[in-house]
Amino acid sequence: MNQQFSRLIALGCMAILITVPFIALYFLINIDQFANIARNNIALPIQWQTVSDMQWYSLWLLTIFYVAIGLAGLFFLRRAFSNFAKGQLFNHSNSRDLRMFAILLFAQAFAKPLHFSLSSMLLSMNHPAGQKMLSVSFGSDEIKVIALAMILWVMSDLLVRGSKLESENKQFI
Repeated sequence: MNQQFSRLIALGCMAILITVPFIALYFLINIDQFANIARNNIALPIQWQTVSDMQWYSLWLLTIFYVAIGLAGLFFLRRAFSNFAKGQLFNHSNSRDLRMFAILLFAQAFAKPLHFSLSSMLLSMNHPAGQKMLSVSFGSDEIKVIALAMILWVMSDLLVRGSKLESENKQFI
């Protein structure tokens, strides 16, 4: 059951890794659709009529950088779960992959408020003086992601110790 679940997670990661770049290209081609989604999801008092196409393309690029951190993390998570699906639980490769996933998860937790701040500056740069904004948001979601990243970091170390114990056990048999 664990191997099947691990295979399912690895396939889900692969599906996301393949799908997201196509979605990003779609939004690059159809920037108006991206703008509509951004308007609906950004809870800031932006004067939307002043936002130019260049600002939307810049926001798209900024969002791509943010999403790329998550995709890089999913790449390493997929590698670890592919090994888990093969029954390879305790090895240095899995430890390294989970550690990289934890690092990228940690990076994305700090990139989210930065992305939001840069987005608010970018979208309000056409506003009159005194109405430009810098909005910073750091909440419980980021704290939860940071805690999860720390837990995964510790688990990656446990995989290395488990690998050592497994190899010692094989020497006795």
